[in-house]
Amino acid sequence: MAITDGASPPEPQGWLEEGELIAVPCSLYRGGTSKAVFLDESVVPAHPDERARFLLALMGSPDPRQIDGLGGADLLTSKVAIIGPPSVPGADLDYTFAQVSVRDARVDYDINCGNVSAAVGVYAVERGLVASHGERVSVRINNVNTGRVFYADVPVAAGHARVEGACRVDGVPGSGAEILLDLRETVGTVTGSLLPSGSPVELLDVPGLGPIEVSIVDIAYLCVAVRASALGVPAEALPVTPSEGLLDAVDRLQRAAARRLGLPEGTLVPVPILVDEPHDYLTLQGEQVAASDIDIVAEVIGGQPLAQHKAFPGGAGVTLAVTARLAGTVAAVPNGTGPVRIGHPSGRTLVDVALGADATGAPSVERAAYSRTARRLLDGSAYVPAASLRPAREPAR
Repeated sequence: MAITDGASPPEPQGWLEEGELIAVPCSLYRGGTSKAVFLDESVVPAHPDERARFLLALMGSPDPRQIDGLGGADLLTSKVAIIGPPSVPGADLDYTFAQVSVRDARVDYDINCGNVSAAVGVYAVERGLVASHGERVSVRINNVNTGRVFYADVPVAAGHARVEGACRVDGVPGSGAEILLDLRETVGTVTGSLLPSGSPVELLDVPGLGPIEVSIVDIAYLCVAVRASALGVPAEALPVTPSEGLLDAVDRLQRAAARRLGLPEGTLVPVPILVDEPHDYLTLQGEQVAASDIDIVAEVIGGQPLAQHKAFPGGAGVTLAVTARLAGTVAAVPNGTGPVRIGHPSGRTLVDVALGADATGAPSVERAAYSRTARRLLDGSAYVPAASLRPAREPAR
């Protein structure tokens, strides 16, 4: 069936009309602390407007419960991974990440998801997109969102991605097989530079708040890091459930950073990260995190509309870890060596960072790796109302 009136591009392959519903082949995977619906590129409409209608209908947005779709009513579970053949030399596949808003009729492609990225490696193994001989498979993934390639090292057995293992990810029950992700080649995803302003710290003039010290770093995610105290959060209060006042302050900060970089306002980037000194705190699950077990406490308030990230995005973890190892930033960890230990609302995440210098003496990233677990949850068909895929008609005159 056609999903638009008049002339329209060919409908996606693999759709089956079943009465007033369209059956679409899909899979559901957990990657780290996120879940995503996986779709082959061939089943996704190519036209941007049609693609947005399709993904919104698939996930049940906009609706705070996403009761009529596959979304889980949370930033972490309203995600889609679109997989296609590689478009760059040396990559094994293309991967486009779509963040589907829960409350608004919008789909964002501004960033990659570092947690879902782990599941992309598993998907590649399970779908036979890479040879799965030996005990581990290195998957080269071209992320279309950022135009960068990253690596997913996936443990395998008998041709399948392993599930059981001792790797634990705070925010995920139990343990699983360790998937290693290295994002060292994702420098400058948005701006083309690790330090877009050329400085590890700068004063950002934020309307209504005045000049605030921030560090803007661009690897994996383009992020703006700020001391939580600069936004009125008391010392040792992070992580905190954001009030309307704090959300407004973060929004003002993010928009000011976007203007500083010449970027559109009101998108997902730069991703705001609030940071604080190490201190004891309780996670959202009521578990104790000791100051001695972390190097920094941090919280992402991201998405559109802005909301607390209940764990920590893998990509933002890479950016913050690099920021922590860069001297002079608002998140610098003095005399730090080894993995950066980030305390977040659901526990800890560790990112192994190694920095060097390029021919000009500017900092370069030699390693930016972290561990996740992931697994397949479901293979089957999603059923999308055919009527929801048609464009809105103009009112009768």
